[in-house]
Amino acid sequence: MDRFLNTLIIEDEPLMVDPIKAALKQIGENNGLLDFKIKVVANCDAAANEINRAIHSEPLDLVLLDINLLPSSDGKYISGEDLGVEIRKFFPNTKIIALTSHNNNYRLNNILRNLNPEGFLIKSDVDFEKLINALKSVIDDCPYYSKLILQLMRRHITNDFTLDRIDRQLLYQLSKGAKMRHLSDVLPLSKSAIEIRKRNLKEVFGVGEGDDRSLILKAEECGFI
Repeated sequence: MDRFLNTLIIEDEPLMVDPIKAALKQIGENNGLLDFKIKVVANCDAAANEINRAIHSEPLDLVLLDINLLPSSDGKYISGEDLGVEIRKFFPNTKIIALTSHNNNYRLNNILRNLNPEGFLIKSDVDFEKLINALKSVIDDCPYYSKLILQLMRRHITNDFTLDRIDRQLLYQLSKGAKMRHLSDVLPLSKSAIEIRKRNLKEVFGVGEGDDRSLILKAEECGFI
């Protein structure tokens, strides 16, 4: 009996989408027992719609998730990382392969800890053969990570440099010029709680007594904005 895998590709670069689809097709043809039902979306809004559709119909089996996406129109999803958190919430058994252009250790560590993806690929490390190997490995319940990710894991980064969704929303809103008096309208926090968060973020990013601009610049440097 064929094994059908509901597969969602969340990727805004056609040069990545086509190889992924080709790899899935080759795996299905070579295996003979696998059949991929593939849906492709290119932004956070379309991805959110597909996640909602899956909640009310067929669960997602496999998701290839681009981290480097523009925010959704309502600002709920700042990047693919937020979509991954949502997928984990509703589909804990879904296999997620994260793809990113980021190479900052802190940003990569944050993604690892927030999503714990079954696969994690740095786009610059990936060729077609590695993509095939990653997909086959994850489908067979064996994690697959790019060389840079493995190096990061071997260094045992166990610090507390992990930002949750509210932290990332706060950074995003600050980068867009939001004033403190408006932040409590878009974040589920009081003004005093927002101030505490912002102060903690400045400590985390090592800007101490710096202004909001210093925080934003450091967060951008580390790939969080």
